[in-house]
Amino acid sequence: MCDEERMTIDERRKYLRAMKKRYVRADRKTKAHLLDEMEAVTSMHRKSLIRLMNGSLERKPRRKQRERTYGPDVDYALKLVYESLDYVCAERLTPYLVRMAKHLDAHGELRTTPELLEQLARISTSSVGRRLKHIERDRPRLPHPRPRGNKLTRDIPMGRLPWHIRQPGHFEADLVHHCGESASGEYVCTLQMIDVATGWSERRAVLGRSQRVMAHAFRRILARLPFPLLEIHPDNGGEFFSHHLLRLWGEVVQGVKLSRSRPFHKNDNPRVEQKNATLVRAYLGDRRLDSVTQTIALNVLYDQLWAYYNLFQPVMHLTEKQVIQEPGQPLRMRRKHDQPATPFDRLCQTSAISPQHKTQLEALRDSINPRRLREDIYDAIDDIFKLPGAVPGVTENVFLTLLNTDDRWLNLDFNCTPMRDDHSPATAAFYQTDERRGTFR
Repeated sequence: MCDEERMTIDERRKYLRAMKKRYVRADRKTKAHLLDEMEAVTSMHRKSLIRLMNGSLERKPRRKQRERTYGPDVDYALKLVYESLDYVCAERLTPYLVRMAKHLDAHGELRTTPELLEQLARISTSSVGRRLKHIERDRPRLPHPRPRGNKLTRDIPMGRLPWHIRQPGHFEADLVHHCGESASGEYVCTLQMIDVATGWSERRAVLGRSQRVMAHAFRRILARLPFPLLEIHPDNGGEFFSHHLLRLWGEVVQGVKLSRSRPFHKNDNPRVEQKNATLVRAYLGDRRLDSVTQTIALNVLYDQLWAYYNLFQPVMHLTEKQVIQEPGQPLRMRRKHDQPATPFDRLCQTSAISPQHKTQLEALRDSINPRRLREDIYDAIDDIFKLPGAVPGVTENVFLTLLNTDDRWLNLDFNCTPMRDDHSPATAAFYQTDERRGTFR
């Protein structure tokens, strides 16, 4: 048996413990066959196997400790090389021991001998690691550059929103990319926001991810939101945390708390991630959308979905989590949910919505035929897929997607979140355009 296939001591003992259970119950003839099998698998002598089968398989402590293989000269060379390379780990240090020892010898820092170089070439990484633990460092390691990241997010707290929030206004936000198989060029994205307490959902399609289209999408959502926005909780994407958007939250919309999910923790936004699948991907799939006409048509669809899901679709909310531990069974989580209710009904059970807005939404709900609305939604989806995409090499005019055209059938503007007047100088400067190109400055 080659060295690569040979069992380690721990592997042999584990195998022999499993075989001993069969060996003690077997008759004489069966024991002979089991010994043949163990001898072939472990490459151990038959007498040794018989002694282990009839005795104890517990490993005895070593009576006499082995002498040190490497002496003080190796430790001293390790210390100098370790210090010279700024205390790198054993895995990076070991392959360069001989080379660095010769290099330090040439500069008069270390005196080497053939025996020392032979030991440095033979020493293993694990042996080097054990010795490095006992070497004191003369000073801290050289400063290394910090990982590059978004400096704007350093003061924004990370975590996840509690599942038992009862006050409306705490939104999880995410961006769904409709790039298809290629992420090149500009393509349509869906900005989606989900309220934790009520399940209220808001969506807006944007072409690209620039600060202008993102700020415009947030403005449109805030203008139609029938209750105040208290907190927004997106991931760490740069489209959410830029100087312009932070200025939007600080100047245009006052009193909004910003928080974010932890990097590489997708479950920190579980509700919006779930709705990305059920309210966006389930309708649009993974096709590429990249034109102005598709963006406008998608926003018309989202206006219809806004009424369909917020006013008619009942949702269930988690009310209790219980860890169940049964004998011989793995741990499992039992979840209890409340009675189904639409996001609008849940909102009406709170004081977040004003009587005027409540009356307006009730009148809107009573005037809508949900069966007909569902058919209109699927017709709108078919119309989106019939629209042409962007022409390769031709730049789409993003400004055309930002025109505040009236909705075809839904024209609500609650504007209950404190915002500046749309005709203020700050807003006018925000929407200035370059007439030569028809795009934003």
